[in-house]
Amino acid sequence: MTRLTPGGRGGPYGARSEAIHLPSFTAGRRTARRVGRREVLILIIRHKLFPALLAAILAVAPAAALAKRSPRVAPKRVRSHVSLHVSGHHVVGGRRIAIRGRVRPAGSHRVKLVLRGPGGTVRGTRTDRRGRFALRWRPGRPGAYRVRAYGVHDRRVRGSASAARRVTSYRHAEASYYGPGLYGNGMACGGTLNPGTLGVAHKTLPCGARVRLRYRGRTVAVPVVDRGPYVAGRDFDLTEATRNRLRFPGVGVLLSSR
Repeated sequence: MTRLTPGGRGGPYGARSEAIHLPSFTAGRRTARRVGRREVLILIIRHKLFPALLAAILAVAPAAALAKRSPRVAPKRVRSHVSLHVSGHHVVGGRRIAIRGRVRPAGSHRVKLVLRGPGGTVRGTRTDRRGRFALRWRPGRPGAYRVRAYGVHDRRVRGSASAARRVTSYRHAEASYYGPGLYGNGMACGGTLNPGTLGVAHKTLPCGARVRLRYRGRTVAVPVVDRGPYVAGRDFDLTEATRNRLRFPGVGVLLSSR
């Protein structure tokens, strides 16, 4: 057995009497030896604290290794919604229009704008932190365009598309009309001219090509049905039915998409 010798005022192991009698064996005889306070602390650390620390390390190590080996789970993509608006559906003389939209959920997302039509193009942009985007676009040539925005998929959202918006770019054109006195005659593109025929005459556009005409807020889309006009400086000859739809005077300037 280990026998501790209490000290004086310094407590059980005071500075004045710091002796511990430990058994030892010398030449077959059991003797006692005295150790100091420092050796007592070493014995306590060796036999008490070190085993407890080793047990704590062994308990934590498997959990840390398991956490290190577990694969990182990628965030789940959510479905996005893209809205699109244009400042006008009728553009005259190559003027610019504003295209605005929004992607939900909010945040910075890539957006691709596809503009289909004569001289169509693809534009790319990025939303702000609220998911909004805006840009200005000028149609390259007269004609009908379809504008659509696509939200590009990323780590957070899946790709989506907006509804298509129609934009028509017009040019100024000189026009007149014909019909009275010619009803019953054949037309260059086939058929017979009558008071209810909707169409226009043009010198070079293919027969059947659709032309969108606009005059003072009224719009009509009609095919090319005949050849003409043969008066210098004029682009179209409107049938009487087309003229009535537009409430167009006999001769004047209107807007044409071709």
